[in-house]
Amino acid sequence: MRVALLDDYQNVALKMADWQRLQGRAEVDAIHEHIADIDRLAERLKPFAAVMMVRERTKFPRALFERLPNLRLLVTAAMWNVAIDLDAATAHKVQVCGTRDWSFATAELALGMMIALARHIPAEDRAMREGRWQTTLGTGLHGKTLGLLGLGSLGSQMARFGEVLGMKVLAWSQNLTAESAAEHGAVLVPKNELLAQADVVSIHLKLSERTRGLLGREELALMKPTAMLINTSRGPIIDEAALLAHLREGRIAGAALDVYDQEPLPADHPLRGFDNVIVLPHIGYVVEQNYRLVYGDTLEDIEAFLDGRVIRPLNTLG
Repeated sequence: MRVALLDDYQNVALKMADWQRLQGRAEVDAIHEHIADIDRLAERLKPFAAVMMVRERTKFPRALFERLPNLRLLVTAAMWNVAIDLDAATAHKVQVCGTRDWSFATAELALGMMIALARHIPAEDRAMREGRWQTTLGTGLHGKTLGLLGLGSLGSQMARFGEVLGMKVLAWSQNLTAESAAEHGAVLVPKNELLAQADVVSIHLKLSERTRGLLGREELALMKPTAMLINTSRGPIIDEAALLAHLREGRIAGAALDVYDQEPLPADHPLRGFDNVIVLPHIGYVVEQNYRLVYGDTLEDIEAFLDGRVIRPLNTLG
């Protein structure tokens, strides 16, 4: 069996698990470049019976499954992936499996981005390197209001961070109850009220048809002009055109983004040009602890498949 590890941007995938355990059973190749073109991708993956995906870095639509007759196993980091057409995978008899993930990394990054945005850390770092001294006036977070869209595993961690900083924490999601919010130190409020009151809005929702475009022009217009927006979830939850318009017009103080509609973010994308926007290359989950867990579980998924077993399945083959 030939195994492809996709989108190994940092050239570390082969160091994150004991792939020697597959010696004599499978050959593992790490692919470092991101291949967006479906024709090139299909040609590159044609020899492989197993493919490992790192989150949604690469899309796996029906058209790709149709062009990979040798593919039998698809492993994705974590236990859900909106970039995979699971119905197509099942129809083409491709077993899809997931992995565990280290859930602390993204919330930690969201905290860091919030502080960096409030205290202008990137701008002051640049100024220091250019020989300047104290060029901005920061905003202290103690006593401010943190609004969390989503209070699941990551959102609840962010709620605890906000509490430690002395912030008032508001929360909203479509199925959140007041009791559940209170358990995590937050107050449940309607979405529009959260957007209007929060000094920092941080998104911790999964991307779905219900959340795609959740923050559009009307929703962003509810935010204070002094408010900041953090997104470590998925880019399409925010209407990108609406966000760009609000930033250009100074209707919000700034944004810190780790996720985008198109990834990798194009080199000429306008989001790269704002001084009040922190842009990071989707590194919320990119820490060694998570990589070792994800690639280690991928190895286990492959070994189980070779043994005629399925662990951590995301679909069921008849």
